[in-house]
Amino acid sequence: MGAAVATLEKIAMPLFQKGEVRIRYSEVGSGFPLLVIPGGGLNSTIAGLKTHPFNPFDEFKDEYRVIAADLRNANPGQSSGPLEIDRSWDAFTDDHIGLMDHLGIRDFMVLGFCIGGPMIWNLLKRVPDRVVAAVPAQPSGSRPEMRDLFYQNNMSRDVIIAEGKGWGPQLCERRPDITIDQVSAFLNNMYTKRADFVFTVTRDFVRNCQTPILVLPDDVPAHPYLVAMETVHLAPNAQVTLYPWKDTPEKIPLAVRHIRTFLRAHRPVAAAQSMAAAVP
Repeated sequence: MGAAVATLEKIAMPLFQKGEVRIRYSEVGSGFPLLVIPGGGLNSTIAGLKTHPFNPFDEFKDEYRVIAADLRNANPGQSSGPLEIDRSWDAFTDDHIGLMDHLGIRDFMVLGFCIGGPMIWNLLKRVPDRVVAAVPAQPSGSRPEMRDLFYQNNMSRDVIIAEGKGWGPQLCERRPDITIDQVSAFLNNMYTKRADFVFTVTRDFVRNCQTPILVLPDDVPAHPYLVAMETVHLAPNAQVTLYPWKDTPEKIPLAVRHIRTFLRAHRPVAAAQSMAAAVP
């Protein structure tokens, strides 16, 4: 377990509340803001970062104000809110934008694992003038041969929740106000009806996106390599790290080094000068 996550688990995390939505979040470090979206599908939580290839809290807290939150209605998390069937992706993006507003942050960078990939693209669609640079790591995407993968995973009764499996039935057990039919409609709108590419935006959007992007591809059923690479080829200011980058422990630090170099290159000049002035 990363030292930062271990520390966060021992203290009460702050709460951001807006209407019926309650978002538990944590932040460490100082400097230019870096929003981290943990993986784990709809069970994305801060604590889940301990299972990731690297922990952004540990890796980047010396240079950045690193911020992460439990996803709304993640079963192992502490965030909750309405199940917005007709605004599945946008409701989560509302939470991320709302958290940044709550913290008084306008411009920020974002690093997202797994489900964080589509969420990054939705942030770039919703607030393109606020996201300075983005890093989708092992991003989720839609495989043509497995269009119902995410629906089936989330509707299964598997007890494994780290990768989002069993999310729907377990949510209904915790929340008697939510029915399995509502969950099915939510998942269909979130995934099945959008079962192409990165779910949240079109290829034309990616082709015209000017934001600097660094992609760390993966190739498992939920993280298709071909989709990740298609975004790299389409986005005019995209880079890609070495691949595979996490098959051996020795390669992961190289990928982290690439992320660090990428973030430094695109950090606003004023923030970089402030960091330099703070170094004795």
